[in-house]
Amino acid sequence: MKTFEEMGVKIPEILLPKNLDVKTWSVVACDQYTQDRDYWKKVEETAKGKPSTLNIILPEVYLNDSDKAARIAKIRTTMNEYLEKGVFADAQSEFVYIERKTAYNRIRHGLVCAIDLETYEWKPFSKALIRATEATIVERIPPRMEIRKGAQLELPHIMLLVNDPKHSLVEGTGERVVKNAPIYDGELMCNSGSIKGWAVKENSDIEYVRQTLENLCKDNTAEDGSTFLFAVGDGNHSLATAKAVWDEYKKEHPELSDEKLSKACNVRYALVEIVNIYDTGLTFEPIHRVLFNLDSSDLIEKMADALGGTVKNLASGEELEKAVHNSVADFGFVYKKDGKQIFALLSTKITDLAVSQLQPALDSYLKENTKGEIDYIHGAQEVFRLGAQDNATGILLPPVAKDSFFATINGRGPLPRKSFSMGEADEKRFYLECRKLF
Repeated sequence: MKTFEEMGVKIPEILLPKNLDVKTWSVVACDQYTQDRDYWKKVEETAKGKPSTLNIILPEVYLNDSDKAARIAKIRTTMNEYLEKGVFADAQSEFVYIERKTAYNRIRHGLVCAIDLETYEWKPFSKALIRATEATIVERIPPRMEIRKGAQLELPHIMLLVNDPKHSLVEGTGERVVKNAPIYDGELMCNSGSIKGWAVKENSDIEYVRQTLENLCKDNTAEDGSTFLFAVGDGNHSLATAKAVWDEYKKEHPELSDEKLSKACNVRYALVEIVNIYDTGLTFEPIHRVLFNLDSSDLIEKMADALGGTVKNLASGEELEKAVHNSVADFGFVYKKDGKQIFALLSTKITDLAVSQLQPALDSYLKENTKGEIDYIHGAQEVFRLGAQDNATGILLPPVAKDSFFATINGRGPLPRKSFSMGEADEKRFYLECRKLF
């Protein structure tokens, strides 16, 4: 019988405000709306004068501002005030089951837990229990370490994916606990939907989670004996930062070579939300590409050669979009030639996630054609709009195939940058639960 410890999971000590007003307490992940200061001004207006997670995070829209150090100092002070002045109720040893209804009427289910950073690795081709899904940019870690190091509290916007086609872990746990009264229930700010949370703390429910995780470990163990239990869906750099802070802390505290002391250390763990990759409320949106200053015909020819595909022109953008949407390995190209818009379909026999082979081919092409530029686009209509411009080539990517997601990462390592998006910006995780860190 496996313990939570062996599966990289820990029951966290959850902190929630005594008088929790979801609409003013809970704000969206700090890495959203990074070009939209007006959004964060609206958040400030909504939360003004109230305890709020806004006051204990640093929205990344301000990450490069000259007052960053002062903001971080203020965060530290506010965390201490919230702890010392009784903002929080007593910590509860529990998982939290979540139902999040988004503004798009999708309901996402989640399970908040702590994970052992010793069981996570972001480096490519890791065989750790918890692995990155996209390439980690090392330069993005140090600025985030400044915020986490020495912080009294942590708030998660990290979402881990679990490969659970039977819907046993998150949804199964939810079926057991929703008969109880929720520990919070409210509307989210900025018209972002609503959220409910239930405590998972009864012995029988805790044992159900343990047994289910054990079964998932068996189902996701490869022939070499390695188990791929969780993949980082959102917050990859936040989790990499947590790992870096823990590694640094270990070096500074040699007594933590004692495993018992190490496992009792809060900073060894990170608070996360687990989401089933097969959750009916979880959308995986492809992130499309647009390239500029290139010969579109040559680009398509080179991509067909690199990916082993065939090309044919279609009559309309609607036909192209439908063909790409109904495939898992076909790409749509939109560009102008002799004043006429062209819609070309590149059909391939790729069996991995399509983007995992397209992006390396594009990178190689751009190295040889140095005048070319690339941008990453959300939404097919924006691809068609840009593809109608002179000197631009829009590329539509097929939907992300959930059933090959874990297998692709297991076999090829993390996906290229900008491979997928888990829903729209306001569907990202909102901060709510807290945990003592230092």
